[in-house]
Amino acid sequence: MLLQKSAINQLRDFGLNTYESKLWTALLARGVATAGELSDITTVPRSRTYDILESLEKKGFIIMKLGKPIKYLTIDPESVLDRVKKKITENADMQTGIIKKLADSELLSELRLLHKTGIKKINPTDFSGIFKGRKNVQHHVDKKIKSATKQVLVHTTETGLIHERESMMNAFRKAKNNGARVLIAAPITDQNVKAATDLGKHAEVRAAGSQGRFYVVDGEEIIFMLTNDTDVHQTYDSAVWVKSKFFAGSMKRLFMGSWAGMKKVQKEQ
Repeated sequence: MLLQKSAINQLRDFGLNTYESKLWTALLARGVATAGELSDITTVPRSRTYDILESLEKKGFIIMKLGKPIKYLTIDPESVLDRVKKKITENADMQTGIIKKLADSELLSELRLLHKTGIKKINPTDFSGIFKGRKNVQHHVDKKIKSATKQVLVHTTETGLIHERESMMNAFRKAKNNGARVLIAAPITDQNVKAATDLGKHAEVRAAGSQGRFYVVDGEEIIFMLTNDTDVHQTYDSAVWVKSKFFAGSMKRLFMGSWAGMKKVQKEQ
C-alpha cells in the first residue's frame, strides 16, 4: 500500500523531497528491497534512485543491508521522528548561537551605521511600506507597540479584539511599562467581553460603535489594515505602515474625538 499524494506532501515536514518521500514510504511498505525494485514501485527514475537512497541513508531514514545484491531496510517511523526532532533542535540551537554572536559583533555596529546613514538620505515621503501575511503584519505591529513611549491607539473589530488579547498582551504590557498610555476601541459583544477585560490590565478599553483596524503609535506612525479580518484567510492579511506626524496626528485627533463618547469596559474585580 502506497500513500496518497497529500500524505506524500506532508512528509516535507520530515525534511524529505517528493522522490525521497516516495522511496521511503515504498520501502516501509516492502520492509526490504533493492534500488531497482523501489524504482519500479514508485516510478522514480532508476538513474536517480541510488543517489536518493544514499541521501535517505545519510539522513538516517534507511539502512543499507550487507551483501549482494544491495538491499535497503527502513528504520521505524518513531525513531525517524525522534531523529528529525533532534536535528531540528540542534539546528535551532546553532542558529540561536550565531544570532547571539552577531548581536555583539562589530558587523552589527557597521550595519547600524549604514542604516543611520541611509535614513538621513531618505525623503520623508519614503517612510512607508506594505506588509503581507498575518505573521509579518503581527511582527511589525508588535515591534512598534513595544517601542512606544507616549501613546498607543488601537481601533479593531469584534474578532480583532480577541486576537489582540491572544497575540499582543506582552506588547501592550511593554508599552505601558515604557510609560505609554494604551487606548483600545472595539465593538464589545458577549463573545469578546472577556478579552476586553483581560486587555484592561494593560490598556484602557472602550466600546466603539464602528469597525476599524489601525494602530497609531506615539502620534508619529500609523499602521492600518486593508481588509476586514472576517474577509481574509487566517494566515493572510496585509497592512500599510506610514511614518508621518501629519497623517498620524490627523488619525489621532479623529480617534480621540470619538473616545470621550465611548462606553468604558469595566474591569473584572
